[in-house]
Amino acid sequence: MIAKIGRSANLYGALAYNQLKIENENGQILFANKMIETASGHYSVAQLAQSFAPYLIANRNTEKHTLHISLNPDPNDKVSDDRYREMAEQYMREMGYGEQPFVVFKHTDIDRSHIHIVSVCVDEEGKKISDKFEKMRSMNVCRELERKYGLIPATDKEHKQNDKIFRPVDYKAGDVKSQIASVVRHLPNYYQYQTLGEYNALLSLFNVTTEKVEGKLQGQLRQGLLYIPLNEKGERAGHPFKASLFGKNAGLPTLELHFAKSKEALKDHPTKPTIKAAVTIALQSTNDEQGFKKQLGEQGINVVVRRNDTGRIYGITFIDHNSKTVWNGSRLGKELSANTFNDYWNNNIKPEIKEPVELQSKISRPNDADLPAEEPHHLFDFLNTNEKHEDGLIEALGGLLPEAQNEDYEEQDFANKMKKKRNRQRGQK
Repeated sequence: MIAKIGRSANLYGALAYNQLKIENENGQILFANKMIETASGHYSVAQLAQSFAPYLIANRNTEKHTLHISLNPDPNDKVSDDRYREMAEQYMREMGYGEQPFVVFKHTDIDRSHIHIVSVCVDEEGKKISDKFEKMRSMNVCRELERKYGLIPATDKEHKQNDKIFRPVDYKAGDVKSQIASVVRHLPNYYQYQTLGEYNALLSLFNVTTEKVEGKLQGQLRQGLLYIPLNEKGERAGHPFKASLFGKNAGLPTLELHFAKSKEALKDHPTKPTIKAAVTIALQSTNDEQGFKKQLGEQGINVVVRRNDTGRIYGITFIDHNSKTVWNGSRLGKELSANTFNDYWNNNIKPEIKEPVELQSKISRPNDADLPAEEPHHLFDFLNTNEKHEDGLIEALGGLLPEAQNEDYEEQDFANKMKKKRNRQRGQK
């Protein structure tokens, strides 16, 4: 089991994010500790926030007072609601937050269930609860919970291996072919995207791009793909590699099948309204491209903008690492197409969103003036680490992607060459 601990200064945003999951029937409240109860057992964001108000009022000088924790069992673990409640209580108790108010949400909008816990890290007197050796203590608690409940263990070795596998390509480091292979062989197993453009948007986060090539072979028109490494500025930084070097998953026929499957899967995808709401709020509450990207990046959503030689924006793609889905702006809604962002960022024409934002329309604001004002929230601070790309496009993607099996790509490439050689010899006979 993996625990991710995030801290922010926006309690209301963390609660609103989880409440939206409930509104979209992709979540539920499993447990509430030292929270003000309601007669119906149902809560609004404002009602949940009231339980934390005394702690925030007493807060002395802790800037990031809100905790947003996720506990993520292995996808193959089957955890009941009762077990989730017990695990959440034990985790919070052993981390020093057992006497704090906290609420436990279960999420079911992706292929593995997991829980989120929202609380505050200041006590009733406004003092910050110690977070010394927090990561080590959290890992020890997770190992203890794995043993107690018979969960599949997540070892440090596996996560270090995962970090090594999923990294942006560094063309200066050498062995570029193996670096690209580690990316393109696994992305289709985890991410859903519907077009070559969306696939390229995802690849660009790893400093890779692909191009379609055409040619004639024995009088027949054939199509293929080339994979090309990029530098930090998105410019070509090395010679291209044929897709065949990386196995069938990297080739055009398999990718086109993936596009078709993704199109069907994303037709009514449960996370689309949440992503659209996050993008719309960011568009309304920021003034430039950098602020827009930063705000969505804090929520685990990368933004890839495509421009022509004159600087005009002709494409914009959103990559949600939480649901592992890729969306062209126009696919989320016509009002989020590339033209909207070109008019705003290049021509200073701010878009008018006529319909109310789903997140704002479904969740009422709190009336308590002492509560923090709603603003774009840091709902996935726990996804971020200190490692960042210079351009801010990707933040420690190794920690966002699922585990993958390590492979010897050079050995696989050699096997592919030998297979081709045998086929040629058979053809000559």
